[in-house]
Amino acid sequence: MIGKKIIKICKKFNVKFLVNDDVFLAKELNADGCHIGQKDMNINDARKLMGNKIIGITCHNSIKLAKIAIKNNADYLAFGAFNSSKTKKVKYKASINLLKKAKKITKTPIVAIGGINSGNYKKLLLNKADFLAISGYIWNNKKAEPKEATKKLK
Repeated sequence: MIGKKIIKICKKFNVKFLVNDDVFLAKELNADGCHIGQKDMNINDARKLMGNKIIGITCHNSIKLAKIAIKNNADYLAFGAFNSSKTKKVKYKASINLLKKAKKITKTPIVAIGGINSGNYKKLLLNKADFLAISGYIWNNKKAEPKEATKKLK
């Protein structure tokens, strides 16, 4: 199974491995955690399965959803999309202002997602995003291979 191979690679490089949208798979693989969207498993049920593992929650562009996730002890909050993206259809547009509001109400780490690339990532970091989820720019970049694309983010 590819998940087991990914876990070995992550352990070798001391990187956390989170499974997206599938708590049962995360449990089966003994992953470091999982990320759940608003239409996925409820965080309290996920916590029962995952125990003390990392559980992050999609909050789209909503402080209300963030407050619920905080109340339910999410390990991180994911907001986005901050930019247009070809990876997923953008239903919710997040803003720097939303990021600032979220930072005022919690110390829970915040992940910015959506259309992040070498030209726009610094603005999110300067506005206190704790982590960036960057996939399309790295894996679907027609101008740079993944290793080159990653180097442009330093």
